[in-house]
Amino acid sequence: MPWFHGKIDREDSEQRLLRSSRVNGKFLIRQRENNGRNVSFALCLLHNNQVMHYRIDKDRAGKLSIPDGKKFDTLWQLVEHYSYKPDGLLRVLTETCPRPSHDSVVPVENPYNFRSNLELPKPNITEAMPMDTQVYESPYADPEELRSTTVKRSDLTLEDGELGSGNFGTVLRGVYQMKKTQKIVAVKILKNDDNNTAVKDEMLREASVMQQLDNPYIVRMIGICEAENLMLVMELAELGPLHKFLQKNKHISMKNITELVHQVSMGMKYLEEHNFVHRDLAARNVLLVTQHYAKISDFGLSKALAEEENYYKAKGHGKWPLKWYAPECMNYLKFSSKSDVWSFGVLMWEAFSYGQKPYKGMKGNEVIQMIESGERMSAPADCPAEMYNLMRKCWTYKPDERPGFSVVEPRLRHYYYDISQ
Repeated sequence: MPWFHGKIDREDSEQRLLRSSRVNGKFLIRQRENNGRNVSFALCLLHNNQVMHYRIDKDRAGKLSIPDGKKFDTLWQLVEHYSYKPDGLLRVLTETCPRPSHDSVVPVENPYNFRSNLELPKPNITEAMPMDTQVYESPYADPEELRSTTVKRSDLTLEDGELGSGNFGTVLRGVYQMKKTQKIVAVKILKNDDNNTAVKDEMLREASVMQQLDNPYIVRMIGICEAENLMLVMELAELGPLHKFLQKNKHISMKNITELVHQVSMGMKYLEEHNFVHRDLAARNVLLVTQHYAKISDFGLSKALAEEENYYKAKGHGKWPLKWYAPECMNYLKFSSKSDVWSFGVLMWEAFSYGQKPYKGMKGNEVIQMIESGERMSAPADCPAEMYNLMRKCWTYKPDERPGFSVVEPRLRHYYYDISQ
């Protein structure tokens, strides 16, 4: 959260914003001097070489807003909102004003979930918001932590107990010793007793894709470790797959589910903008860092498209998750961001049904026949009508008529903000 500068005064904030690049929309948030226990903040925004200061107050319900503005649970939600539209500001937020490297920011009150304690307790792993976690920013966000594609085995400690397993091998929890800090990580270990080069190549292909991606809503790869086995060292998402979490936690609110699927749409919008096709988007491949923070994972089938291309054509059918695939994938072996949108609609259905299996009891060919006949899955019980309507949009038969994530993400964002008021 480099935009949060802690307790600095108005003059200091202006000096920081006017230093170096004077980009319209450059911003920071500071903690204001207050009498009494009520903490308030200021959004400081650069516009035409002038710094505008917008007070951010907290109401009795703990909601945050600028005067007469939308209300938010956290500062990061407020920043996210005004990064997309001005909505009362002179302009949208465009560029973070970084803190001076010597600054130590210790707010009197947690700027994300606003506990009133003067000493900040560690956030509950289940309840913490995205920016409260260690995996919101890249582990290499600190310029002193030199990015490397390889991890030394001596810097990696593996812990007992599997986090998961598959055809490739197992996933263990580990600790990665970086230059200045330690990171709790997930380590994907290749179990290749037969020295099958195809399995190793597939794992390296996944690593190659992940190394090109850097987004808060995508599991980042930290590096590759070649030791007793080939290992992929990745960010850890402690709570595991979305569908399993929802199956065990039926009390999760529709607002919370909407929050999570919106985060997935933000990650997918990033992939779309960078010309990547996921090809295996499903609730099983969305991992939860906390109850309020989702990350997209499993890039084993992903493809980077050339700039002049808008789809990837597979050479033949494989072990494909047909129930998540768009008609053009099955009929013409064509994969694009639009086919990812179809899969996202199925993922939404899984989320709002609390982890149920889509097309339950149906075989692959029956699903294909159902889709070709124009039928679609019915809405999950208690699913908001707006969310089911969006699923149906994602299941538009012709890819050219199907919305992209540039359309899907704002619709989810606006709906989420509306129900958060």
